[in-house]
Amino acid sequence: MKVILIKEKLNIKTIAYCCREYYIYDNNKINNMRKLDFASLQVRDLDISKDFYTNKLGFEISILTLEACIFSYKQGEASFAIRKPITNLEGKELGIGTSLWFAIDGNIEDLHQQLISMEVALLGSINTTPFGRTLIVKDPDGYNITFLQPN
Repeated sequence: MKVILIKEKLNIKTIAYCCREYYIYDNNKINNMRKLDFASLQVRDLDISKDFYTNKLGFEISILTLEACIFSYKQGEASFAIRKPITNLEGKELGIGTSLWFAIDGNIEDLHQQLISMEVALLGSINTTPFGRTLIVKDPDGYNITFLQPN
């Protein structure tokens, strides 16, 4: 079990990770947080990023506004958004330390070849992890998108 101490004004004592479930301990109360429901990435150019995620990675657009694009895959099994910046991003590097992970049903080698043929920037080769085999691509803003073929 991994325990991380939180030193913020939220009065949250610890967060523990065990068996892919997160528990927040606030005084003597335990709240079970079982999944991340949604993620949103700030991007420099909405059109370039929208093209990358739809035409290179195969995501489908669920909702498109002037400010954001919400993607889904397989009727919403995987969904997230890209959006125009909330704050000024001039001179700031995006994507550092951020990776979205998507589990795949197919063979990671087939996906690897497909991404090469689509000229998607790959970060290394296929890796073996405790969770399965992974392949990481970099999006136009530097975010890592990890595809996982689970064990």
